[in-house]
Order: sequence, then structure tokens, then C-alpha cells
Amino acid sequence: MALLTILFCIILLVVLVSWAKLNPFLAFVIVSIAAGLLLGIPLGKITTSVQKGIGDTLGSITIIICLGAMLGKLVAESGAAQKIAAVLVDAFGVNHIQWALLIVGFIIGIPLFYNTGFVLVVPLIFSITYKYKLPAVYIGLPMLAALSVTHGFLPPHPSPSALVTIFHANMGTTLMYGLALAIPAVILAGPVYARTLKNIPSQPLETFTAKEIAADKLPGAANSFLTALLPVILLMATTIYLNIDHSTGNIHKLVAFIGDAPVVMIISLIVATFTLGVNQGQNMKHLGTIYGDAVKDISLILLIIAGSGAFKQVLTDSGINQHITDIFKSYNMQPLVLGWLIAAIIRISLGSATVAGLTAAGILSSMVLHDHTINPNLMVLSIGAGSLAFSHVNDGGFWLFKEYFNLSIKDTIRSWSIMETIVSVVGLIGVLLLNLVV
Repeated sequence: MALLTILFCIILLVVLVSWAKLNPFLAFVIVSIAAGLLLGIPLGKITTSVQKGIGDTLGSITIIICLGAMLGKLVAESGAAQKIAAVLVDAFGVNHIQWALLIVGFIIGIPLFYNTGFVLVVPLIFSITYKYKLPAVYIGLPMLAALSVTHGFLPPHPSPSALVTIFHANMGTTLMYGLALAIPAVILAGPVYARTLKNIPSQPLETFTAKEIAADKLPGAANSFLTALLPVILLMATTIYLNIDHSTGNIHKLVAFIGDAPVVMIISLIVATFTLGVNQGQNMKHLGTIYGDAVKDISLILLIIAGSGAFKQVLTDSGINQHITDIFKSYNMQPLVLGWLIAAIIRISLGSATVAGLTAAGILSSMVLHDHTINPNLMVLSIGAGSLAFSHVNDGGFWLFKEYFNLSIKDTIRSWSIMETIVSVVGLIGVLLLNLVV
């Protein structure tokens, strides 16, 4: 009965979002209330559970996501992303242009949210396609694979950040493991798989040409690289230090404070405000406008995450999470595979990677928190990988790729959908291999 209740709630979520076209936040709230009624939570406590879930979830990650959005917006608006792309393309040359674009996608994908990153990099792909007469899908897919991996695997992106919070994982450790998985995933799904796509006919729309900033107005290369990568540098450096130094002295406490994800993002944004803003001739009023627009861009994502927190809390308060945990344990399924599978099924059914990851996390949160043999950092990555599986016609990213590259549905599935699935499967394999050694 417990599994049937969860299945019904997931189906209801899919129907509300896909068929009824309801806002995902409203869908999550409705499903959470329905779950509370079906699972026997007293009427007076259902809304309390919903409110607690929303508050607990947003309270821990709002700073990270909002500051990350501001940093990403500034990286794009200042021309730092354009500078990074120009340096790498010049360094790799035409013969290895795919690898240059892959690295560009990976670097700017860390601070930029996926839709923003997509709109930013596609004109670059098309400008190279027109300039060198190269196949658009063959050239562009590796870059978009890198964007997808950073979106699904790496903090400070919304879904991985939220999963870190839900499973009480460590942001820095998850980031390091995620980087280790991301490299083979983007290589296999990008340059390697793209070799089979050279003959896909694609006539990208010429309206999507690059809106370039004059070269003399761009920030310097070192400034651009270091500022864009500063959150990663700080998170990794502090995590490595804390894993080596197990003392309880003041230096250890200071490094732990600096390495806390919200503090990392605050430091990174303050630095970027000067290196990519004030020092480039921007006034604080204009920078404030950029930051305000960035928060508008991710407001819906925050609401979706809040709604998933309500669903998770209702499941927790009803006690069904523990019951589900006991059921799955009786089947002896590897928990990391289970997390990937649930996220993949929801992703294929619903389309949204964020909703898929957060829903799977809500279902499995009790299992991870109470079974100390499960590595929470790897569960974040396993669910993140599952949430990327087989993007198809119910996913906005699928249509974004199809329309920008002017492809048929068949060729979009052959290129985009299969690329996403390769990323997902390679991610799962990587998680299982890491689980053997960490």
C-alpha cells in the first residue's frame, strides 16, 4: 500500500505538470497535501508539515543559489565568459575545436544556470560553425554535454545543492567527486559520441548570432578564469585542507568557516563585484540591476525546490519513508542504483531534471539519513545522474536544442536524447566505482 501511495503521488505530479500544465511549485504543494491525506497525517498537521518542509529546504540553500545566480549573470554580462571562450578556442585551434568548446562549456557552466548557459554558448557554437564550415551538431554537442553535466552533478547548481542539504552531504566533497565523474561523462557523451553525428543535417537559425563585446572592453584572461572558477577553488581547497588537518585550533575553525558554501559564494561574489564589475568601469547601480535580474531568473527554481521540500517533509512526518526503506532493503537493491533508477523514471515521465532529482531525494531521504553505510555524497551524484536520463519531447531542453539547431525530432533524439542518456549512465557507473574506494 505504501508503494502504491507513492506511485499515485508521482503519477499525480506528472499529470499536473505535463498534462494540466500546472506550475511545478503548485503541483508539489497539491501533491504534498494529497499525500498527507492519503498517509493518514492529522488534518491539522498537514499544512504544518508543508510549511516546515518549505522553510527548512529554502533556509539552507537560498543563499547559495541566489548568490550563484548573481555570480553567473555577472560572468556572462561582463564578457568574462566570452573571454574564456576566445582564449581556449585560440589555444586549441580549429582541429581540436570540440575540446576547446567542451572546456568552455564546463568552466562557464559551473557558475551559470543551464538555460542561461545554453543561450550564451549557442551563438558561439554557431559563429564557429559559420566561420569554419563545420557540422553544427558535431561541434556543439560536446559543449552542451558539459553544460548538462555541471547542471546535474555540481554545486552550486540548484538540484545538486538541494540534494546535498537533503542528505546532509558535504558540499566540497560532493563537488570533488562530481568533478571526477564529470570528466569521463562529458568526454564520452561529447567528443566521442559526436563522431557518429557528423552527417546529421543541421541549418542553425542565423538569427542566433553572437552578441559580442568589443575585444578591448573584455576583462583579462586570468581575471575571467579565476573569477569564474573561484567558488570551485575555494570549496576544493578548504575541503582538502580539512581532510588533512583534523585539529580543533583556530586556523582549522577559520578554514571551516571560509569553506562553508554560503560563505564561499559571498566571498566569490564580492571578489567578482570588483574584478568583473567596478574594475571594468561598472557602477554599483548597474551591478545591482544585474544581480536583481539574476534573482528573477531563478525565482521559479527556488519555488520548485521549496515545493519538493514540502513533499519530502510530508513523507517524513507520515513515517512512510522508513516503511519504504524497509521494503527496498528486503529486495537487496544497491541504494545508489535505486536512487538513480527512481530519478531516471521520474525524469523520463516528467521531463524536468530538477523535479526528478528532488522527488527521488524526498522518497529516499530517510533511507540515506538512517543507513550510515550509504555515502550521502555519492547518493547526491547518483540521483543527479538519474535526473539527466533520456531527455525527450516532454523536456524544455529537448525543444530548445531542436529549435536552435533546426533539427527533426528524429535527429534531436539521436543526438540530444542519447547524449543525455550517456551522461546519465556513465555517471551511475562512476558512482558505483567510486563507492568501491571511498
